Amino acid sequence: MTQSTIEIVKSSGERCEFSIDKLRASLKFSGAEAGFIEEIIGKVEQELYEGITTREIYNRAFALLKGKKSIYASKYKLKKAIYELGPTGFPFERFVASVLFYSGYEVEVGKILQGKCVNHEVDVIAKKNGEHIVAECKFHGDVKNKCNVKIPLYINSRYQDILDNYKGDNAAESPNQGWVVTNTRFTSDALIYGKCAQLYLLSWDYPKDNALKDRIDRLGLYPITVSTLLTKREIQFLLSRDIVLCRQLVNDNFYLDHLGVSQVRKEKVLKELEQLSYG
Repeated sequence: MTQSTIEIVKSSGERCEFSIDKLRASLKFSGAEAGFIEEIIGKVEQELYEGITTREIYNRAFALLKGKKSIYASKYKLKKAIYELGPTGFPFERFVASVLFYSGYEVEVGKILQGKCVNHEVDVIAKKNGEHIVAECKFHGDVKNKCNVKIPLYINSRYQDILDNYKGDNAAESPNQGWVVTNTRFTSDALIYGKCAQLYLLSWDYPKDNALKDRIDRLGLYPITVSTLLTKREIQFLLSRDIVLCRQLVNDNFYLDHLGVSQVRKEKVLKELEQLSYG
């Protein structure tokens, strides 16, 4: 059996053929040099065996990246880091709001809007240049879960009730975009329904070239959970203070003093976060 035909086990339990191209693509996202990426691929290939899990492959690649440079490991763990914003989902709402804020929008979180029939608590409202977005965020703590068609169906019914309340004299103030944002992936039916209902769907890998992962990398809006230098306890403390982005901690680094972080370690952490946020 050659390494190219080795079957690996995904987190869902599904088996698939190991792909060097997929591993290479994920490693490129770390920002590591091409030569080092090929070195990692070579080491991972040597350690493959039938039935190895994607988690084991990820952990090995992560360790090699971290050994070279912590910022590589931080970028590589982005997808996992977004799941670590849980478990309540509220930090994910704050994260989505922050991504929109640093994209030039005026944002509000958790606002109550009157519908024609009932009131609705909206996760994120964003406005810019005539855009008036009403966004609902669906957070999944388990990578195996996908955002199925029931979710945009439900969210669209709420959005339509809100729109119905703006008909008449206050039509000019009406929202004009309904968004569904998830940290996981949409099923094919969810994507079809979203397009048909004219909802904007945003997920980890959708839409192509402007998905959540693309926006984060393009704008340097990495969640604080990507840090490989902060402990879980420290990250939970920061999330409880609504610090969800690395750049927020760079700007409000006094939180590290509250955590009792030494000056030497503080400088190291801030250097990593500045590189992630500003390149």
